[in-house]
Amino acid sequence: MANAASGMAVNDDCKLKFLELKAKRTYRFIIYKIEDKLKQVVVEKVGEPTMTYEDFTASLPANECRYAIYDFDFVTEENCQKSKIFFIAWSPDTSRVRSKMLYASSKERFKRELDGIQVELQATDPTEMGLDVIRGRAT
Repeated sequence: MANAASGMAVNDDCKLKFLELKAKRTYRFIIYKIEDKLKQVVVEKVGEPTMTYEDFTASLPANECRYAIYDFDFVTEENCQKSKIFFIAWSPDTSRVRSKMLYASSKERFKRELDGIQVELQATDPTEMGLDVIRGRAT
C-alpha cells in the first residue's frame, strides 16, 4: 500500500512499535526515517521508558528529516498524572530540499497508520519543539 503521491510504503514494524508505545508504554519515543532504497518508512531508533526529552531531541539528526513519536508525561493543575502522544515532523532548515519534500508528501499517509496520535508538531529547528512548547501543547 504505497502512497500515490510519494510512492512510500510503511514497514509493519512502524505500526507494531507504535502500538507497544501506546498500549504498553514500552518506549518513551520512536524515531522513524524514510529508507530511500526500500521506498518505505522504517523504525530508526526507540527510546527506553526511562529516557528523557533531552535524550529524545539528541537522537534527532541535526540536518536530516525524521518523523518521531514522543510519549509525554505531565501533571495537570488538578494534580492528575496524564500522558499525551506527540507526532513530530522534524524537518530542519539545513536538510536537503528533496528530503523535505519527500517527508512532507508522505506525512499524512504515515500518520494515518498510527492511530492514537493526540498532538502534532512541525519543527524546523530545536526551539520549535522545546520542552516548554511540548508542555504548552499537552495541556
